[in-house]
Amino acid sequence: MQRRSALKNIGGLLLVPSLGFAKTSNPKQPVLRIAHLTDIHLKNKFDAPARFVKCLHHVQNQSPKVDLILNGGDMVFDMNKENISTINDQWQLTKATMKADCSLPVHYCLGNHDIWWNENDKGQTLYGKQYSMDQLGLVKPYYSFIKGGWKFIILDSVHLDIDNTWYIGKLGDEQFAWLEQELKATDLAMPVLVMTHIPILTVTNLIEDDTVNKWVMLGGDMHTDNAKIINLFYQHPNVKLCLSGHIHLRDKVVYNHVTYICNGAVCGAWWEGNKRETAPGYGLIDLYADGRFTEDYINY
Repeated sequence: MQRRSALKNIGGLLLVPSLGFAKTSNPKQPVLRIAHLTDIHLKNKFDAPARFVKCLHHVQNQSPKVDLILNGGDMVFDMNKENISTINDQWQLTKATMKADCSLPVHYCLGNHDIWWNENDKGQTLYGKQYSMDQLGLVKPYYSFIKGGWKFIILDSVHLDIDNTWYIGKLGDEQFAWLEQELKATDLAMPVLVMTHIPILTVTNLIEDDTVNKWVMLGGDMHTDNAKIINLFYQHPNVKLCLSGHIHLRDKVVYNHVTYICNGAVCGAWWEGNKRETAPGYGLIDLYADGRFTEDYINY
């Protein structure tokens, strides 16, 4: 494929609401095709750059064509376990790869590996989410946009636990209030797609090797406020689909007419094969004007 600049896709373009109109008036034809790429964990090891390029080309060679990419977070390998020089290198590699090999618009959310929570750097500009937000051109870590008659809501699901030593999945009061208002302001005739990094609802955490008589569910593996979010979605039946990553496993849960899909990982098991039975891949979703969708997990 032609190598051409898509740096604009990493910048402010991501935050500009686009009204976007359906590209077909035929109700049997999708209005939008999206690719959901999550958990790339890019670093210059395991031949990861070349394999990520292969994934990007695979997405852009789909027929019918993909209209946009939703990136579900964990772009770089791990900001918490690397020094600043390595972190800078990983982000430069990420941006250079996207610029050279992706011509599609991309909308991002932050993953836990995109956040610097090194205790020694508290109070520094690097600490927290701002560094990665600057790399991606994000003004806020959560936002919405409209495309093809669908509303897309991108949420920030990664926050520090109450002891400030580790992360958990949640929205927090301010973001939840924003989500409430966002859904209230959305016409009930407009279907809604939600993307988070950490799953709102998943069964992947029930797959364990050493279960004796109970399962242990960690707050960093699924939203701790999922009952509150699910109840909110129940009041807004136009919420149709929730996409996530983080677990590197593929599952689909349907609850209260909302479909929750965890779309594996582009990197599989961090570029070292499959994560259990889930191969490296991405989600491919066709959206229809009436709120229907079809979807598949693509092993590129």
